Amino acid sequence: MIRLHHLRIGRSLFTLWQLEELGADYDLTVYLRDENFRAPAALKEIHPLGKSPVIEDGDLILSESSAITTYLLEKFDKENRFAPPRTQLNDWARFTQWLHYPEGSVFGPLLIKMLLLRGGEHAGLETFSAKEIALHLGHISNQLGANDYILGSDFSAADFGVAYVVSLADRLGQLDANPTLKAYLARCMQRPAFARAVEKGVE
Repeated sequence: MIRLHHLRIGRSLFTLWQLEELGADYDLTVYLRDENFRAPAALKEIHPLGKSPVIEDGDLILSESSAITTYLLEKFDKENRFAPPRTQLNDWARFTQWLHYPEGSVFGPLLIKMLLLRGGEHAGLETFSAKEIALHLGHISNQLGANDYILGSDFSAADFGVAYVVSLADRLGQLDANPTLKAYLARCMQRPAFARAVEKGVE
C-alpha cells in the first residue's frame, strides 16, 4: 500500500488530493514543521533531503511532486481519467508540459516573493519576482481562457500542480486583480476530493 509522508503547510497536500481523486488506498503520515518552518528531523529518516511529498510503495521511496504524480497515474489511472494515453502523443506532450511547468518555472519567483515578505529588502529581486510572477500568472490565465481547467473542460492531473502555484500566489496577494485565476482556484477547491484531502492533511 502507498504511504504518503505529508508535511503540513506545503506541496504535499496536493499529492494527498491526487490520491483522493484516484480513490487509491493509502496510509498517511503527517509531519509538523519546526519553529523555523523547516521539516522535522523525522522526515530525513525517510528521505535524506527531508523534503515532502515523499511516497513509499514497497521497496520504492519516491520524491519530487511531478515524479510522484506520474507514478500514481501509472499505478492507479488505468482508464486515463486524469491524463491522456501516451498513444495520443501530442495530447500527452501538452499534458506533460503543464505537469512540469508549475514547479519548473513558476515556483521560483513565488518563493523569492515569499522570502522577501518574511524579511529583508532587495530591489533587484523584488523587480525580478514581480515581473516573473505577472508573466506566469498571465500565461496561466491565457491558457485557461474560458475553460474550467488548465487543459480544457475536464479536470486533469496537470491541475494539481497548477492549482498549487495559483494557491501560493493567492496567499501572497497576487490574484486580487485576476478573476480568472480566482475562479479557477475556487473551482478546484470545491472538488470533493480536495475537501477530503484538507480534512485529512490540514485539520
